[in-house]
Amino acid sequence: MAAVCQVTGAVPGFGHNISHSHRRTKRRFDPNIQKKTYFVPSLGRKVTLTLSVKGIKVIDARGIESVVADLKKRGVKL
Repeated sequence: MAAVCQVTGAVPGFGHNISHSHRRTKRRFDPNIQKKTYFVPSLGRKVTLTLSVKGIKVIDARGIESVVADLKKRGVKL
């Protein structure tokens, strides 16, 4: 599963692990991605979204109808 939020577009960040001797190795900072299912009354069915926790908070604030409308406008297949 790709670590990308469908609502906020959050993607992994990259950086370094730094050891005690200050050697650097590559690492990834993955967003906290969850699969969440919502019932969308306008579609009359459930929709499963891949969301970061910030994306879940956006849906709680704006409502699932508003977010689904924006996703459809962007051309995301639901």
